[in-house]
Amino acid sequence: MTEGHPPAAGPAALNTSVAHNARVWNYWIGGKDHYEVDQRVGEHVAGMFPVIRAVARADRDFLGRAVRYLAGECGIRQFLDVGTGLPTVDNTHEMAQRIAPESRIVYVDNDPIVLVHARSLLTSSPEGVTDYIDADVRDPEGIVQRAGDTLDLSRPVAVILLGILNFVPDAGEARDIVRRLMAEVPSGSHLVLTHPTYDGDVGGEGNVAAMEFWNANATPPITARGRAEIAGFLDGLEPVEPGLVPCSQWRPESAAAAPVPQFGAVARKP
Repeated sequence: MTEGHPPAAGPAALNTSVAHNARVWNYWIGGKDHYEVDQRVGEHVAGMFPVIRAVARADRDFLGRAVRYLAGECGIRQFLDVGTGLPTVDNTHEMAQRIAPESRIVYVDNDPIVLVHARSLLTSSPEGVTDYIDADVRDPEGIVQRAGDTLDLSRPVAVILLGILNFVPDAGEARDIVRRLMAEVPSGSHLVLTHPTYDGDVGGEGNVAAMEFWNANATPPITARGRAEIAGFLDGLEPVEPGLVPCSQWRPESAAAAPVPQFGAVARKP
């Protein structure tokens, strides 16, 4: 399970009768933007796979550490957040602009409920810019072209793909999406990635049954992948230490951080 949102063939209609990942994820991290059906399915999945709430929190905390690293240590001032999800506390623009008020952020999603909330909640510091694009992750060139109205594509961009590639069932297509996105941004840009796994050494065995239940009872369908397959998304890039690890253990604030079945990485385009 994951925070990001799925690609779609065209504009999606808001359906509140079926549990939806954006709202269930919001429920797991303690938000208020969900319905009874989302809570019911979320509770069932958590009963099958209790670590899911820790995964949700770890994924969110990873985003914070990655953004602070990129803005604070790497001097990145532009962020392209694809599959942004429902706005919560400490969104990408808030964290980046807290360090560098001039930061420019473009959010991308095509979920109608996300669009409604994004328009009302995503603001910006006076020195920076925040924009939102209603677009499909399967159109990388179109996303970057539209983002170019806000971002200077001659300067490095942090491309954020938190929990979005797991909605692309074909691994080859998912790799191609990453390759095409990163081809559109200059040297010095970074990829920020998370993806769920079924690998047993990080507690991912339970993801299999939980995702089977999810795919039968909620939307959209989701898939987990093994470490090696997820590592393939970083081909041609330079992983930042400690590389591809459970997202809870990427530069954690505590050395005692437990692993979660959700890999995370930050990688630089040479």
